[in-house]
Amino acid sequence: MDSDREVDHGRIVADADVLAADLLVGGAARDALDHVRRHSWLDLVATGPLLDDAEAVVADLAGADLADDWRARFDEVAVVVDQPEGDHPALAAAYRGGAAHVVSMDERLQSPAAGANLRGAMDVSVRSPDAFATVFDPAGFYELLFDDEYPGPDRDPRA
Repeated sequence: MDSDREVDHGRIVADADVLAADLLVGGAARDALDHVRRHSWLDLVATGPLLDDAEAVVADLAGADLADDWRARFDEVAVVVDQPEGDHPALAAAYRGGAAHVVSMDERLQSPAAGANLRGAMDVSVRSPDAFATVFDPAGFYELLFDDEYPGPDRDPRA
């Protein structure tokens, strides 16, 4: 993807570590993803390998039944895109899915050097869950996307 390729500011990628932490721990990961779940106009984007990674972590820590249930639910709500062999799952999801945001605990992706390298290939911001939860402004994003006044959340994040 070149840096001129259009991205959708309503598309967000949560890395496997964030997905597992959202389910099993809560905290900043849950706060970040609750922003997405509260708004029907936001989409979570993932790749099969990213979901496989998250499912494996959940299975290791909480059992296969919970992992299977989580995966079935997530497959229903996520926009799943293809991932080329060897690509980083979260970056591939952002690149292939046109997502403007990646939420990850991977400090390598959050580094200034990574940001500079990524800007040459695609228009994406990578933030930790706490940073995303803190800076995400649904009204600003809604108005950017729809050129209309923000109506407020339209979904229950626990539904």
